[in-house]
Amino acid sequence: CWEVRKHNSSEWCRFVRSNPDCRLDGGFLDYLEGVFCTFPPRLLPLAVTLYALWLLYLFIILGVTAEKFFCPNLSAISTNLKLSHNVAVFSLTCPLHGVTFLAFGNGAPDVFSAVVAFSDPRTAGLAIGAVFGAGVFVTTVVAGGIALVKPFTAASRPFLRDVIFYMVAVFLTFMVLYFGRITLGEALGYLGLYVFYVSTVVLCTWIHRRQRREGLAPAGAWEPEMPTDAEEQESSGTNSGDYGEEYRPLLPSQETSLRILTTALSPLDYRKWRRKPWYWRLFKVFKVPVELVLLLTVPVVDPDKDDLNWKRPLNCLHILTSPLLCILTLKSGAYGLYQIQGIFPVWGLVMLVGSVLAIITFITTSNEEPPKYHCVFAFLGFLASAMWINAAATELVNILRTLGIIFQLSNTVLGLTLLAWGNSIGDTFSDLTMARQGYPRMAFSACFGGIIFNILVGVGLGCLLQMTSSQLVVKLEPDSLLVWILAGALGLSLVFSFVSVPAQCFQLGKAYGVCLILYYLAFLCVALLTEFRVIRLSAA
Repeated sequence: CWEVRKHNSSEWCRFVRSNPDCRLDGGFLDYLEGVFCTFPPRLLPLAVTLYALWLLYLFIILGVTAEKFFCPNLSAISTNLKLSHNVAVFSLTCPLHGVTFLAFGNGAPDVFSAVVAFSDPRTAGLAIGAVFGAGVFVTTVVAGGIALVKPFTAASRPFLRDVIFYMVAVFLTFMVLYFGRITLGEALGYLGLYVFYVSTVVLCTWIHRRQRREGLAPAGAWEPEMPTDAEEQESSGTNSGDYGEEYRPLLPSQETSLRILTTALSPLDYRKWRRKPWYWRLFKVFKVPVELVLLLTVPVVDPDKDDLNWKRPLNCLHILTSPLLCILTLKSGAYGLYQIQGIFPVWGLVMLVGSVLAIITFITTSNEEPPKYHCVFAFLGFLASAMWINAAATELVNILRTLGIIFQLSNTVLGLTLLAWGNSIGDTFSDLTMARQGYPRMAFSACFGGIIFNILVGVGLGCLLQMTSSQLVVKLEPDSLLVWILAGALGLSLVFSFVSVPAQCFQLGKAYGVCLILYYLAFLCVALLTEFRVIRLSAA
């Protein structure tokens, strides 16, 4: 399909429609046909501009869904499964919670994008570029930015553990690319390595804390610092008591179902709106439509609230809208539009059953107290938010492939730049904010711990889902020299940190941060020069 721009502009539409390679698998919009058939050739810049804006909005959808719906429901599920850090067995549950549920929540956009990209051999380069590109970006720019914002002493043992595991994961991926294929055993090995990593984190934390209780090990700086409950409450915007006493009613009153529904569906907090600067308000305006649709279709269970965020009319509506969303986004609506016996559509059956269950739930519950089965809504919200993320990731991959065809760019360079930057921007802001608030060790540990989940689960699960009973091997042949430069750059950055951090006695300052950022800029220059064939291998 890359040959389309080499033809005369009058033949673009016919070429795209007749070439099987130009068909985009999955997704609700055909971006290639849109840009080459719907828009006339003279309006190609307008089409590209609209696609770029839609690409940015897709990143907003991914970020909002993961932050406000996917992660809270994961936290509620972990609490119901007794995996929360608030339960008594702190020494085991806290690390398990952090490296499984928290990592899954933070890495959801990256993993879903990788899984979607690996599902089609034509876009596998996007996944490789994004996984490696995000790794280079996070371990250099984000880690270096933390050291620049607030020099600190790194947590020695977790740092060494995470870097070693990540280097092993990068080496395995390098070998898979070298042989050009990944087998079923190797895909399962990726997932098994992550399970081994989780077990190692839990075991090391348990041993160290047992030694501390017995007085055999000092409470040294090897362990990432954790904010106290008071600090967490102060840093939380929703739990702060700035206006709690002022706006608290003098006498308790029962709200009507209609008022509860309208309040729950409002994505704006007017008290916060008045306190925020203009740029926050502008960004919020763009997020409001997404948040409104998500509020309508995704339930959220909050264990920290007295009522667990039980909103009876809205949650009853979710019983109808969430399954409907799942069936209409699965395989881009192919299952939802399927007609049973050629007469009754599946979406109609889901709507009928959901309406009956919603009415029963509304009749048998009250506005004041959540039902005993309220935890089921956390699983429903998790599934619905996952389907939203998957749908947005599918559109994201398709639009990036379209832009690659328009500008004659490889999937790898699009993955290591746009896709990697877009998926990493949330982690960047959260880690730098955490460092400014006085927790640089925790932010630095998150840089290396989170991307282990992304590469092991992203590559392992993405390739595993692509395999079938008749085809247990997935081909991952590098399409250019850029893949090897990318893998080498990530490996070199890890080796640099593995050697230089202990050499500085884990005292990381501005010099370390400047070196990492300069390294990323040099890597980006080499990558772009390679993409535009300024740097290339000789024919000999």
